Amino acid sequence: MSTPNANNPWWKEAIIYQVYPRSYLDTNGDGVGDLPGITAKLDYIASLGVDIVWLSPFFKSPQKDFGYDIADYCDVDPMFGTLADFDKLIEKAHHLGLKIMIDQVMSHTADTHPWFVESRASRDNPKSDWYVWADPLADGNPPNNWLSVFGGSAWQWDTRRKQYYMHNFLVSQPQLNFHNPEVQQAHLDAQRFWLERGVDGVRMDACVFHFHDRQLRSNPPALVRDTSTVTDVNPYGMQAHIYDKTQPENVAFLQRVRTLLNEFGAVSIGEVSSDDALAQMAEYTEGGDKLHMAYSFNLLTPVFTAAHIRQQVEEFNTRVKDGWASWSVGNHDAIRVATRWASGDAVGNPSPALSKLVLAIQLSLKGTPCLYQGDELALTEADVPFELLQDPYGITFWPEFKGRDGCRTPMPWTADAPNAGFTTGKPWLPVPAEHLALAEEIQDRDPESMLNFQRRIIHWRRTLPQLTRGEIAFFDVPEQALALRRDLPGHPSVLAVFNTTSQPLNFNWPEAAGASRLNGHDLQGDVAGTTVTLPPYGAWFGTVADQG
Repeated sequence: MSTPNANNPWWKEAIIYQVYPRSYLDTNGDGVGDLPGITAKLDYIASLGVDIVWLSPFFKSPQKDFGYDIADYCDVDPMFGTLADFDKLIEKAHHLGLKIMIDQVMSHTADTHPWFVESRASRDNPKSDWYVWADPLADGNPPNNWLSVFGGSAWQWDTRRKQYYMHNFLVSQPQLNFHNPEVQQAHLDAQRFWLERGVDGVRMDACVFHFHDRQLRSNPPALVRDTSTVTDVNPYGMQAHIYDKTQPENVAFLQRVRTLLNEFGAVSIGEVSSDDALAQMAEYTEGGDKLHMAYSFNLLTPVFTAAHIRQQVEEFNTRVKDGWASWSVGNHDAIRVATRWASGDAVGNPSPALSKLVLAIQLSLKGTPCLYQGDELALTEADVPFELLQDPYGITFWPEFKGRDGCRTPMPWTADAPNAGFTTGKPWLPVPAEHLALAEEIQDRDPESMLNFQRRIIHWRRTLPQLTRGEIAFFDVPEQALALRRDLPGHPSVLAVFNTTSQPLNFNWPEAAGASRLNGHDLQGDVAGTTVTLPPYGAWFGTVADQG
């Protein structure tokens, strides 16, 4: 059991690295990554300088949503290995000083989960109220207008009970009824199972979806269409989701989760996708008795401007009292940042310089950075043809939206090996040819590569407590630039300025007068007096007298 962290918020200085197990390393030739593959690469992960390894779901599942449809919360799916494999992973991770965070998908299960099999059997069995069931309207329609994130109604007719059941995602992902205290306790028991095996933290998937409005009131139209969490071809964004999620009862449940985590000194991060994600992040993290930190999709959008980044951080800091953010620019649900944030540029081509700049910005914000596998290699979004698509979300909304497969393709380890060294079999998703030149073994040998840049800048950041624990303030500079200051009492303030475009940038920055340059981060840029000179995607760091 770990040491409780109530008085040691180490996670505020940590860096999270997300592993998508299906695509990391396959050790048995079936084309799907597995737990032994992750264990084999833990030395590599440790070399990145990260602290927490977030594992996307590896639990028993029919894999219709690739593990986010769980059929057994307390066992490993055979395609990923065994509980013994997981124990070996934990043991090696802890030996290397890494902490393991598992992905808890609580709001729904697979329709093959024994809980749902029993619940749908009748209206009077012991688990009949474990899921959200509702009678049809007089005309046979569903009880309200709630929509599924993955398309269509959030209600599915079931002939056994002659009722509708709710599903926020796939039809095969029925929604649990968190108003039932037995459901809450079952999840806490499952969490305890993993915490007792040595797990150091939980990432709470879709944590705003736990509760629904008991009265089943219909959602009103959205005053401003949500395009931050869903594509603009998805009608889900046309509703204001005030009744199907983000219910006030969730706060008390998150407090119960925190109480359990505190027993083990474990940490939590919540995925927040709501109409006002920043407000939800604040509500769920403030007070020290709910989530340790939360992240939203607000930096996972196509918008890459200094103004947008500044707005997200400033609004969170304005709304939150003592909570904590985790800033993520890439994960398994978003187009690869190397492609997504290059698309709005005048050149429109992904480049290592852009990837280096994005990481430098992410590591400079107040909050815990969450990095996604492959971004350390500057991997671009893969163009997976329709006939090879696996993601049901993409298949439904194709061709305008191709889903999430493009960011989930296998890690390229060795350029000249079959399937880039990911598997000896047929990979579940193709390895893009353009990723071969970005393979880990090539970049490991190149001191100027994105991979080695990431290692160096993470190490450099650790020497500056201002960047991990300091307060943050922004400056008004030309719109192409992002300029900020990090202040920590007893230390000189750190200044940073970033050129977010592919064009050179020169301007006057009075606040930089008297600053001393900080080296060791490898980014190019210069400040002479008050004149800032930045090459494309350049950056400059310096220190000035303590502003605190």
